[in-house]
Amino acid sequence: MRINLASVLVSDQAKALEFYTTKLGFVKKNDVPMGEVSWLTVVSPEDPDGVELVLEPDSHPAVRPFLDALVADGIPFTSFAVTDVQAEYERLVALGVEFTQPPTAMGPVTTAVFDDTCGNLIQIAAMIQAPGE
Repeated sequence: MRINLASVLVSDQAKALEFYTTKLGFVKKNDVPMGEVSWLTVVSPEDPDGVELVLEPDSHPAVRPFLDALVADGIPFTSFAVTDVQAEYERLVALGVEFTQPPTAMGPVTTAVFDDTCGNLIQIAAMIQAPGE
């Protein structure tokens, strides 16, 4: 068994696609029209056949209160792995991405949290040392 899809709930698919491709560097994989929305996925250019991130419309009535509560409490909806949090932070800040938490060492990992402009806080993280070292 393996993970094939993961979703992030977004307020606007077109805006999300723009942000996730031009700012974060993901690549569009699927864009299948389904009425007013699309089956819209992006992938890492480093692994185009890997896990797809679904840019899922947040239209269910339970979604907005849930995401608003996470944002209000500063809790990221999901996390993306990076090699160097500080370098990625600097790259994204230069592109206008707004961070709610700068790079912060937390034991064996460094994390930072940004606003994806579509209703989510997203964490980036990198291991400082291998587990058990």
